[in-house]
Amino acid sequence: MSDAVWVKVCGLTTSEAVAAAVDAGVNAVGFVFAESKRRVTAQQAAALARDVPANITRVAVMLHPSQAELDEVWSGFRPDVLQTDIDDLTSLQIPTGLQVTPVIRSGRELPAVLPTRLLFEGPVSGTGETTDWSAAARLATRTQLILAGGLQPSNVAAAIATAKPFGVDVSSGVEARPGVKDPQKIYEFVRNARAAGSGVAK
Repeated sequence: MSDAVWVKVCGLTTSEAVAAAVDAGVNAVGFVFAESKRRVTAQQAAALARDVPANITRVAVMLHPSQAELDEVWSGFRPDVLQTDIDDLTSLQIPTGLQVTPVIRSGRELPAVLPTRLLFEGPVSGTGETTDWSAAARLATRTQLILAGGLQPSNVAAAIATAKPFGVDVSSGVEARPGVKDPQKIYEFVRNARAAGSGVAK
């Protein structure tokens, strides 16, 4: 396995932010379809992701979507991955070809069988509240854990050193103001995450 930590920038709403994420070398870009200042439509996401290279994963971030909402995002955007709370997956028919990253929230009961990869998040997404890194570290020994919640350029190295995650996910921590990303913060976050990840034993 590569020493590099997998990095996703989420909640992208402008072409400038998408370009900054791509130029910084992220592994994935996320577009939010749940109620949020960062919410986009399927058509907006498709336009924003039009020039994203094929080797960068395009993630649809949802929360308790109806089947109709998921189908609309799938038909209008064609994401590579659906990211939503693990409980949502019991009631959804996932389109063929759409991968899933379940979200498990800090403090919630863990499923009996862990998914191969999951996103570990705080109680509420997009608030900038830091997740329980110690709990994440315990879980990261059992699955490919993507750490989210309260990460920013100044603390991502400490988070990686503590939790030793497979990947990290940032949204509000690289914003100039709610819903608008700061390209410089995106570059700094990715640089700091890569530097920290190279020093973590896998």
